[in-house]
Formats: sequence, structure tokens, C-alpha cells
Amino acid sequence: MPAAMQPDDPGAEQPFVSHLIELRDRLIRMLIAVFVVFLALFPFANEIYVYVAAPLMAQLPEGNTMIATQVASPFLTPFKLALIAAVFLSMPYLLYQLWAFVAPGLYQHEKRLATPLLISSILLFYVGMAFAYFVVFPLVFAFLTASTPDGVAMMTDISAYLDFVLALFFAFGIAFEIPIATILLVAAGITTPADLARKRPYVIVGVFVIGMLLTPPDVISQTLLAVPMWLLFELGIVFSKVLVRGRADDEDSASDGNAPGAAPTAGGQSPTAPDGGSAPSRASSRSARTSGSVVDVGRELDPHFDDGDRWHPLTEAEMEEELDLIDADETMDEAAPAAPSTAAINSVEEKIRRANRLRELGSSVAARIVLYEVLEEGDEDQRRVARNILRQLDEA
Repeated sequence: MPAAMQPDDPGAEQPFVSHLIELRDRLIRMLIAVFVVFLALFPFANEIYVYVAAPLMAQLPEGNTMIATQVASPFLTPFKLALIAAVFLSMPYLLYQLWAFVAPGLYQHEKRLATPLLISSILLFYVGMAFAYFVVFPLVFAFLTASTPDGVAMMTDISAYLDFVLALFFAFGIAFEIPIATILLVAAGITTPADLARKRPYVIVGVFVIGMLLTPPDVISQTLLAVPMWLLFELGIVFSKVLVRGRADDEDSASDGNAPGAAPTAGGQSPTAPDGGSAPSRASSRSARTSGSVVDVGRELDPHFDDGDRWHPLTEAEMEEELDLIDADETMDEAAPAAPSTAAINSVEEKIRRANRLRELGSSVAARIVLYEVLEEGDEDQRRVARNILRQLDEA
């Protein structure tokens, strides 16, 4: 591509063909990197295979060796191992090329999240392979050699052994990515840490089923894969809770700095309500009546907000008192003239509070009607809060 056609700003919008050209260039760089590492490893291919086969060789009975049943196996098997090892060792550079291609299309907060996830995913994959080699292989091969029937000499084919260990390497490497998958699911809003914790019994059964399918037919290797997967799932829940709390803190700080009615109007006077009283004072009086359960709308109704004391059932006397207050509010709203346009946000927030109160009183149908009005009239944050309440009503 001529230099004149290249954009000066790498972050500028580029035509579709230029994206294809950039993808081609990065794929070529990835292939070159794998080829260079392969050239460095190929002279030591036999030594690498001996190292990989050491866990099995250490468990074979005295006098037994590995064999090659095909003519080209003594050459092709170490060649294949060197090529796969080159891909594994080049993985950080390969993922960097993919990241450099995708990164310009991400927002800044997405980049901040993706960078540590990318690095940790590489490290966890390598840790999974190391766990398979140093912990799983000795136990599995000890079990398999000990279970060999009498009169049968265990002499494993080198090609079959390589396929077997590569499958285990890949299985354990992918299994150790569970924390990353958990964090991504929570970050994308597909699930929540609380939902994942409630599904813990199903996860435990599932990891043992996966361990049964991906490992040899023995209890030891199945357990050695299933238990780390379960522990990594628990670790992913812990990290996802940290992520959710960080987001909640950011939203709280943003809402505190941009709360409606927080800043005075020109001249330092508060906006005046049509009935002669100040609008903030009237809103604050209503908030005071509902302060027992609604402290901060955005924080209170967020399903990720981890506070067991944020809601409690009302007694019959409290319910009667709140119903009287709601009736009084509705009567006041009907008698009062139309609110000015500058108070539209406060009106929607009042509906959110009313919907939350109706939910506490068990009037889910009335709460849904109010929430549907919020979805039509509110801004993006208010609609998000309304959707959260509707989701809680569906799960109740």
C-alpha cells in the first residue's frame, strides 16, 4: 500500500480495506515469529521430546521403553512437538499482535480492563500446563503403569504419547482460564457474583464431569483437574466482586458530583416550587419519610450493592403508615400545578422511590406500572435503575 494512503493518525477511522491489510500484516508477523522460534527449537527437538516423555519414562518398568510403530515417527513426532512448542512460547507475542489490531476500536475503560486480563490469561495458561506436567503426569502414569495386566509389556508409541500429553496440556491450560471467563461474564453484565455463587452446586458437578471427559479414565486425574477448576471458579467470584464494588464506587462518586439539585442556581438561590416553597426542601421532606429504606437511589437499587441491611420487611403498622404517606403524596401531586421542566429528573427519581416502596409493600403490579413510566421518561441511568428493579421483581 503506498505511503500516501496510510492515515497519519493510527486512531482515526480507516476504510475496510485498510483494516484487512493491517490484519494481513499482523498475521504475517505472527507466522514469522512462530517460524523464528521453531528454527531455534528444531535442533533440540529430540531433547525436548525426551524432557516431555520423562514423566512416563520414570514410571515404566525396568527394561521397558517407548517405541515408534511408524516409519516416519522418529522424525515427525519431535518435529511436531517443536512446532507446537514454538506456538506456545510465541503466545505472548501472538496475543500482543491481536491486541494491537483490536485495541484502537475499544474505549479507554475497556482497555484498562482488557490489559490485565490479557496478561493474566497468558500466565494462567502456562501455570495450567506446568501443573499438568509436574503434578498430574507423575500420578496418572504411576496409576496407568500399576494397572497394566500381567503378561502385558507397557511400551507406548511416541506419537500416541505426544497426542495424549498435548491434550492434557491444552485441557489444563484452558481449565485455568476459569477466573478470566468468570470476570468477563460479570463485566459484560451477563451474570452477577451472587448468581454465580448460587450456582455453585451445579458448577461442582460440572467440573467433575469435565474432568471425567478430558482426563484418562481414573479418579486421580479426574479429581486433579476438577478440584483446581472449582477453586479457580471461587477465585473468579472473588475477583468479580472486587470489580463490581469498584464500579459501584465509581458510579457513587459520579452521582455525588452530579446529583440533581446539588448546585444552587444563579444568584445562590434555590429553585422555587410553584406552591411557594423551595423544590429541594419539598423533595428532601419526601426523602426523609422514606429514608428508612431509600438512602441513595442509584446505590440502593443496584443489584451488585453488597449490603444485607439495605432492605427489611415492614411491620403491619409501618405498612399502613407508608400507605397513608403514599396516598398523601399522590393527592399533593394531583393538587399541585405541573412541575417545571428543570425538575423532570427529580420527578422521575420520585417515581423510582415510589416503585421501590410499592415493591416493599408487595404491590408488584403497581410498582411495574410506575417503572414502565420511568423507562419512558427517565435518562439512561434512571432507566438502568428501573430495569434492575424489574429484574428483582422477576426473580422474586
